[in-house]
Amino acid sequence: MNLLFETTLNKTLSEIFEKLGLDTKFATVKVSDRADLSDFQCNGALALAKTAHKNPREIAASVATELEKEPNIATVSVDGPGFINIKLKDDFIAANMDKMAQDERLGCGITENPHRVVLDYGGPNVAKEMHVGHLRSGVIGESIQRIERFVGNDVVSDVHLGDWGTPMGMILAEILRSDGTLSHVFSYNIAQITEFYKRANIRCKEDEEAKEQARKITAALQDGDEQYRAAWQHLRSESVKAIKANYAQLDVNFDLWWGESDAHQTCGEIVKIARNKEISEVDNGAEIIRLEEGNKPKPPVILIKSDGGYTYHTTDLATIKMRVDQLKAQEIVYFTDSRQALHFEQVFEGAEKLGIAPNVELKHIVFGTVNGADGKPFKTRDGGVMNLDTLIEMSKDKVRQSLPKAGEVEGYGEAEIEKLTSQIAVAAIKFQDLKNTISSGYVFELDDFAKFEGKTGPYIQYAIARINSVLRKAEANGLNVGNVKLEAPEERALALKLAQVHNVVMRAHSEKEPSIIADYTYTLAQQFSTFYNACPIMNAGDCNLAASRLRLAKLVRDVLTLMLNLLGIEAPEVMLKA
Repeated sequence: MNLLFETTLNKTLSEIFEKLGLDTKFATVKVSDRADLSDFQCNGALALAKTAHKNPREIAASVATELEKEPNIATVSVDGPGFINIKLKDDFIAANMDKMAQDERLGCGITENPHRVVLDYGGPNVAKEMHVGHLRSGVIGESIQRIERFVGNDVVSDVHLGDWGTPMGMILAEILRSDGTLSHVFSYNIAQITEFYKRANIRCKEDEEAKEQARKITAALQDGDEQYRAAWQHLRSESVKAIKANYAQLDVNFDLWWGESDAHQTCGEIVKIARNKEISEVDNGAEIIRLEEGNKPKPPVILIKSDGGYTYHTTDLATIKMRVDQLKAQEIVYFTDSRQALHFEQVFEGAEKLGIAPNVELKHIVFGTVNGADGKPFKTRDGGVMNLDTLIEMSKDKVRQSLPKAGEVEGYGEAEIEKLTSQIAVAAIKFQDLKNTISSGYVFELDDFAKFEGKTGPYIQYAIARINSVLRKAEANGLNVGNVKLEAPEERALALKLAQVHNVVMRAHSEKEPSIIADYTYTLAQQFSTFYNACPIMNAGDCNLAASRLRLAKLVRDVLTLMLNLLGIEAPEVMLKA
C-alpha cells in the first residue's frame, strides 16, 4: 500500500503532460524547497522549454491550469522562471494519515522487481579477535539486510570468513615452534590464538625460513593433512564462537557462516572452466587470467600461484559460482573498505570472462574508516588497534553514567538496567556510524555519541519512549486515537513529514545508503518535538482534536520504531535518566 503523495501527484502530472503533448519523463514533483509557499514543486517546465520551443512560464501555466481542476489540490502557482508550486488540501492529507495509521506497513510499498540478493558483509578472519575495523561492515550490512527484506527482496546474508589462507599455516607453525606439538591447540581460547597470530605475523615478516614453513603447512592443510586439519578445526571453532558473541552484542545476524574453506572444492572447477574457455595462461609459473587493459590497466586475476596454491581471487570466484549455482543469487553485494576496490574489480571482470554469473548483478560497496579524534583509524591509548569487545564495553560504561543504578527505579533491577544499557549503547554505536554516508569515514566521539540530545541514537530512542509515555497517560484517562484533522501548521508539517516514509525507504534501498533513513529519522523526531510543544494532546480542550493529535503521535512512534529497526536498533519502551 503506497500512500506517498509524490506517487499520486506524479501520476496526475503524467496524465496532464500527455494531454498537453509534453514529454512525461519530466512529469515529476519533489518536496518543495520553500515549505512556506507550497508542499511540492514541479520543475519540468524548465527542462521542457528548449525541446518544446516555448517559454517555460507558458508551459508551467498550461500545466497549472489543469492541476487546478484536481479535487485534492488546494492551490497551484507558477513562480520564477517556471516553477510549479502545489499545495494539497488539509482533508486529503488528514485522510491519508488515517490510512497510513491503519496500514501494517505504514504506507511503505515494496520493490517492483523482487529478487534474490546475497549480501556479503562482516568478513572477519579467524584466529584473530575482532577489532574496531570490523565494526562498519557488520553494522552497514545488517541495516542493508533489513532494508532489502522490508522492500520485498529474498535475502541471504553471508559472513564470509577468512579461514583458509596462509595465516592458518603461520599460526600452526608458530604453535609448533612454541610447543613442539599441536596437542595443546585444543585448549587454546581466542585470546591465546590471537597472541600466536601476532607473533607469527612478526616472525614471517622478518624470517624467510619461517615464511616458507608457514607456506608448506598451509599447502598440507589444504591438501587434507589430518593433524593440521584437526588443529585448524579448533582454531576455526573458537574463532567463530568469539565472532558470534561480538556480533550478538551488536545484533548483527547472518544466514550463512561460509568461509573461504567452503569454496576450496569449487576452486578446482574455476580453474577447469578457465582452461576449457582458453582464457587462462601460465606466467612465471602462476596460472592467470589477463584482464582488459582499457584506460586503467588492471593486474591479472591469479588463479594458481607459482607454489601451486589458490589465491583470494580464486576463492572469491568460486564463492560467486556457489552463490549463483546453490543460492540462485540474482544480485550479490559486497561491503568492504576501499583497500579491496581493485580486488573486486578484478574478481568481477574475471567472473564475466568465466561466465559463472550470467545476468547476476555484482556490486562492491566501499565504506570509510572509523577514526579517532586525530582523524586516523581509532586505536587504544597504547596505539594498538582497539578490540570490538573493548569498544562496546567503553560505550556501555559511558551510557551507565546517564542511567540510575539497579534498584533506584521500581521494577528495574540489575538485569533490566543492564539490558537498557546495552540497548542504548548499541543504538549509540550504530547510529553514530549509520548517520554518515557509507563512503565517508567518521570520528568516533565517545563523549558525544551517547547523549540524549542531538543527532544520536539515544535521542531517537528517547523520542519514542516519550511518545509511549503520552500513550500510556492517554489510555489511563480513557482517550483513544481518532481521525486526523489538521488545524495547526505544526500538525500539517508533521503529517507531510510522515508521508515521506515510503520514498525514504525506497531511496535507501536503491542507493544502498542507510544514512538516508538515519537522517529522516532524526528530522522526524525533531518535527515531532516542534509539534508536541505547540499542540497539547491531553490539554487540547477538545476531545476530537486530542484524539487526532494522539493518532499523529502514535503514527510518529510507529514510524520511528520502524526506521530504527531498519537501522538494526532496538527501541526500549521506557528510557531512564540518572
